[in-house]
Amino acid sequence: MLERLQRLLGLQTIPGVFFTSAGVAVLFVAFAIPFNTEVSAFFGVLTGWVARNLGWFYILSVTSLFLFLLGLAVSRYGTIRLGSDESRPDYSNLTWFTMLFAAGIGTILMFWGVAEPISHFAHPPFEGVRAGSDQAASDAMMVALYHFGLHTWTIFAMPGLAIGYFAYRHNLPMRISSLFYPILGERAFGPWGWAVDVIAVLGTLFGVATSLGLGTLQLNSGLSYLFGIPSTGLVQVLLITVIAGIAATSVALGLDKGVRRLSQLNIVLAILLILFVATVGPTVFIAEGMVQSVGDYLDALPWLSFWTETFSDSGWQRQWTLFYWAWTISWAPYVGIFIARISRGRTIREFVAGVLFAPTAFTLVWFGVFGLSAINVEMSGQVALAEQVQQDPSVAIFAFLEAFPLADAAALLSVVIIIIFFTTSSDSASLVIDMLTRRDDQPSLTRQRIFWAAAQGVIAATLLLAGGLDALQNVITSLGLPFCILLIFMAVALFRALRADYRGYSVNELVQGRAFPEVEAVTMPKQETQDV
Repeated sequence: MLERLQRLLGLQTIPGVFFTSAGVAVLFVAFAIPFNTEVSAFFGVLTGWVARNLGWFYILSVTSLFLFLLGLAVSRYGTIRLGSDESRPDYSNLTWFTMLFAAGIGTILMFWGVAEPISHFAHPPFEGVRAGSDQAASDAMMVALYHFGLHTWTIFAMPGLAIGYFAYRHNLPMRISSLFYPILGERAFGPWGWAVDVIAVLGTLFGVATSLGLGTLQLNSGLSYLFGIPSTGLVQVLLITVIAGIAATSVALGLDKGVRRLSQLNIVLAILLILFVATVGPTVFIAEGMVQSVGDYLDALPWLSFWTETFSDSGWQRQWTLFYWAWTISWAPYVGIFIARISRGRTIREFVAGVLFAPTAFTLVWFGVFGLSAINVEMSGQVALAEQVQQDPSVAIFAFLEAFPLADAAALLSVVIIIIFFTTSSDSASLVIDMLTRRDDQPSLTRQRIFWAAAQGVIAATLLLAGGLDALQNVITSLGLPFCILLIFMAVALFRALRADYRGYSVNELVQGRAFPEVEAVTMPKQETQDV
């Protein structure tokens, strides 16, 4: 029946993945609009249960994956390439980096670059620390770097590495289900694999929708600051509609013409904003604080990576760390596939070093400039940042810029950056979701990519109308759990394949039990033999 519907609509998809994912998204929107209060309350209860009972699992999983990736990079497997032994990278290091950053957490940094450090400065996460003190400032920067540093990029790097390895070295389809081929065998190409891909599609849809929602709140605040446009639900829905239209245009142009050019433009604009704040702001204070903050972060990283708020359950970790990890995990399928698409030919060591440390270094600079400057503004009393951020974190960067000359110009530049980050996140996600829902031998249809871009906008608008920031946080904290489990199995499958690869065996031989005598043989599916 689904295949008949696909032919009727003229689509090129895997019907079980496409229509199941689209159907769940449509049902969510259909229920959430008329029953927004009930839906918001349900996800609030579900998030509370996940935080109380499985918060430790999020913390342990992300830290374990970080250690796993570092281990791979320094091990004998670090020289294995994502492709044949003769392959070389498709993009220069600089272009690779700009695409990594713009499709990763650019929107998030714009939203939280000022808001998070100021929030922790005014409301310290650790007991016994006085709000507004020097220790509160130090802890605020340390925690912000923890949330957006190596652990965040670990979550992106894990699926990116696995997808790139299996796709380019073993010619498996570039889908999340392919990563489980060493574990599931032929079942990875049937209903079990489709279920994995549906989870990946839904995680991507809701994860990107959450980011679009946050970006919309911030964009509305910026337009209100510049032009007096009111911050209302209707305005936010209109903004999402406009940005979704821009994203649809970009996604129709494809990866090289659309995403790459926007990414390069936006990294230039982001650097201009950084240089502006660093120049007209407290330059020496920023430089000194950045050095100290990096030291504090590296010093605290071992215990912070395993901190679960066991003896003081204030709810802080649920609101911040668990939300970030779940949010990032929900993005992982899309960002992982996107990173894999632009990383062919790199060794595992190059990949891990680049994906973990290059964006983290930029994140350190970003928070060093914006976070430290914001704390300095608050301490000097120039602007009541903490009070405004507590009321509405989306206004943070615009309230912050009021303390500097050319505030209107800087705010306008920030709005442009937000729009482009918004667009690159949406269009690259649409490209990836389209890949997840069709076979490699099927053409990528523009209308399918546009459908997914529109779906992200509709879900983002629905979540905003259902409860704003709280609804965004609750939904994503709950929905990140299934893919967190998949990440663990993904690491197991990758390690098994690398062991076989190092011994000279193919993934076929691994699945058939010839690579390791202790592995039970699994019959290869005949229809996939030539693709593997």
